[in-house]
Amino acid sequence: AVLTALSEFWFGIIKDITPTHFITADFRAIAAKIPAVSGYEKELTGRSMLVKKVNVFQVECIVRGYLAGSGWKEYSKTQQVCGIKLLAGLKESARLAEPIFTPSTKATSGHDENISFEKMIELVGQKDAQELKARTLKIYARTHQYALTKGIIICDTKMEWGRDATGEIVLADELLTPDSSRFWPADSYAPGQGQPSFDKQFVRDYLETTGWDKKPPAPKLPEEIIKKTSEKYLEAYKLITGKSLI
Repeated sequence: AVLTALSEFWFGIIKDITPTHFITADFRAIAAKIPAVSGYEKELTGRSMLVKKVNVFQVECIVRGYLAGSGWKEYSKTQQVCGIKLLAGLKESARLAEPIFTPSTKATSGHDENISFEKMIELVGQKDAQELKARTLKIYARTHQYALTKGIIICDTKMEWGRDATGEIVLADELLTPDSSRFWPADSYAPGQGQPSFDKQFVRDYLETTGWDKKPPAPKLPEEIIKKTSEKYLEAYKLITGKSLI
């Protein structure tokens, strides 16, 4: 529910930057268009949206405004992130002088792999690569600034893009949710360490304590971790939108 509602909110914030695949999240409108779902109102209300079908570009468009996660690990060894040379002496969680664009593959199985912008050009072509990069960075700039006014730092995020039936490039999938982004509380931000988060990094951090080798099957999450994760997602939604889902 949080992913659906938050994506819809952000689609509205960035609608003048790019068209999106979003049509509606109103269940009655969805059921009118697709009668087969009408018997599932309880299950789908607030958890579904009607979207355009798009041919998705086979890259993940990632933008990083701060040094965290795999970016921090790579920087610690090479002073680079995805082939981009950064200033020496940066601390963990440091804000970058400018956000950086670090695409990855869109793996059908296994994990996505970070790639250079040059490799992205090979995959999607020069013109489309430049356009996707420009739109991704523009969306991040606007939404990062907006979130700061609500007490949240958007550390990084990923976006997916595709072409609709007319050939137009549109933003697809979710947008700036706790599943696709790192959200930090701005009032406790302190470079030089990991930050508390409102996103699935909380689950990752728990899994790091279990000794799991990161191969299937994943360990079952305790109810306490599930509950706290849900609470974090709901809090992020409320802070960003000013509304409560529950």
